Formats: sequence, structure tokens, C-alpha cells
Amino acid sequence: MLSAIPLLASLFLGATQVHGQIQIISPFTNLTVSAGDASTASNCFPAVGFQMPSSTPASLNGWWCDTSTEYAWVGFSYEVTACQSRSQLKSEFTNIRKKFQGRYVRLYGACDRDGFYDDVVEAAWQAGIGVHALIWFGFDGGDIWKTRRDNLVNSLFSNPKAPYVTRVVQFGSEPLFDDVLTVNSLASQVRRLKGILAPLGIPVTVSDMAYSYQKNNGAEPVLDAIDLIDAHMLPFFAQDASTAAASWPIVTRDIEWFVMNGQGKKIYLSENGWPSETYPGVEPNSPFAVADVQNEQDYYNLLDSMCWYFKSLSIGWFAHIYSDDQEPGYGIYGTNGQLKFPFKPQTSC
Repeated sequence: MLSAIPLLASLFLGATQVHGQIQIISPFTNLTVSAGDASTASNCFPAVGFQMPSSTPASLNGWWCDTSTEYAWVGFSYEVTACQSRSQLKSEFTNIRKKFQGRYVRLYGACDRDGFYDDVVEAAWQAGIGVHALIWFGFDGGDIWKTRRDNLVNSLFSNPKAPYVTRVVQFGSEPLFDDVLTVNSLASQVRRLKGILAPLGIPVTVSDMAYSYQKNNGAEPVLDAIDLIDAHMLPFFAQDASTAAASWPIVTRDIEWFVMNGQGKKIYLSENGWPSETYPGVEPNSPFAVADVQNEQDYYNLLDSMCWYFKSLSIGWFAHIYSDDQEPGYGIYGTNGQLKFPFKPQTSC
């Protein structure tokens, strides 16, 4: 259990990289790739073209790519509420890797089946893809998140492959927006988990919207505590939303808030997308916001066309979500198993 593991001092002091006028402070250790040089990144995990070894290396030294190479599209959000089998996880993770050249899956939701994260780890290792793990609070209150936290920690320490595929642990998805803990309590939990995971070199973040920080007066204790920023980008819900093609000012507005307030920490757009349909719970706050397949496609085309911008700030973005079977309207794949539109985003530029 988590309480039985000694609390260790955080090791994530990191190094400094300079990208134009933006200073990116990496919380990761063992970085070996030149900043921003995606073309030479194939000798590190999970770079496009990296060949997985037959077994785990003797140490993590030189294993992970420099985060500055992880800009543009990096992968999919992937909901696990269905408790997919290991074989399905492997098949779909492999598809993400081989068909789309994805580098990561960002877990969303929760599966409480015993050993599920071990299945995720094995599938990710076999597919050659990294994982943004998640401690899911859910929407019903209660303390089940503590059990999920403890089970994840146990898996990270007991599974020898886990540190080699787990890039970061997200301590909640929109916990600030949902007020599941106070700002200070959430920051304390993040710091505690950072200390526990320090021997494994696995950093900790919180996955949330700029608005969630803003409504909590900036939530500075949380920004201080997290190792990197997993930012939610859902411009469809902005009060000034219209079409996806016109959403760039909304996107940059939130990115600029994180750049100005994020202490130079690495940024990923973790929960990031535009729905192709509306339904209760997925409804716009603007009468002009349009939800259809064309706008979903237009949103990703917009982000892809701005690769230079993401490169200049070393920001990687995920597509939320892999399939409509996981969250209706957001999938790249429809419920029929077919792509809803062509999807071939750049991974470097």
C-alpha cells in the first residue's frame, strides 16, 4: 500500500533547455538527445523508428528521449473503462504505433480489474509505445482513487517493464475543475507521490484545463508541485467558440496562460479535441459552436498546420480520443471500426 512505502525526496530538478524566448525546464533525468532535434531521436524511447530491445536494459540511463523532441502530435487519449483485454490493448497500441507513428497513449478513465495496468505495460512494451498513466477520481466522490493510486504504485514497482514505458503519472483528470480535493491537498498528494516514484524516475502531473487553474486563483501550489503540464484543450466549449477552423485564438489563449504561469515546465495537450456530435454532457457554451465530423477533422488539421508553433514551444499534443466506442463523438475511429476522416498528423517539422 502507498502508506507503507517511504516518502523520498523528489529528484526531478532536471536541466534547462532554451527554445527561442521560452525556457523549458525538463523534470526528466537521463536525457541524451539534443534539444529539438527530432531527426536524431530514433536511438531513444519512444521515438519514431526506435527498435525495442528483446528485454529491459540494465538501467534507464539514456532510455527516454529528451522531451524537447516530443512536439507536434504524440499520440492518442485512450479510455480504459471497458477494461480491454491484454490482446486488445496490444492490437490497438500497435495500430497507434505502426499506422499513425504514435509515441504515447494517454490513459483516460479507469479499469479496476486486478493486474490491468500490468496488461497495459505489457501491451505498451510489445507495441513499443509510451504511456501517460492516470489515477482516476471519477465523478461519484468517495475514496476509490486511493485504491487506484496504491494499485498503480504497486504495479510500477513490481513490474520490471513499467518504468520503461510509463512516462508520467497523471494525478487526476480535471481534479481542479471537479473540486475533488482542495488545491493544497492536491498539491500535497502530488508531492508525496513524486517522492515515492523518484527511485523509478517517473514524474507526476495533473491533467486539467487552464480554466480550472484560473478559477482556483491560479492554483499556484499545484503548478509548483507538478513536474510537467498536461493541459486540456477543448475549444468547442469556449464561450466564444464557432467553428474548429476559427479556434486558433482560443487554443493559443490557453497555451499562453500555461506558458506564462507554468514556470517553464514541459507542456503536453493531453485531453485535446473537438467533438463530432453533441449530447447531454457534451454541449457547447456558445450558440455558434459547430459539432460535426468536418469540424473534428478541421480541428486536427488546424493543429497539424501549426507544427512550427508547437515546435517553437516544445509542446506535444494528443488526439482525444482513439475511438467513438470509448467516448462518443470524439473518436478518430467510428463505432464501425473505420476512420471517420483521414488522420496523418506530423510528428516533427
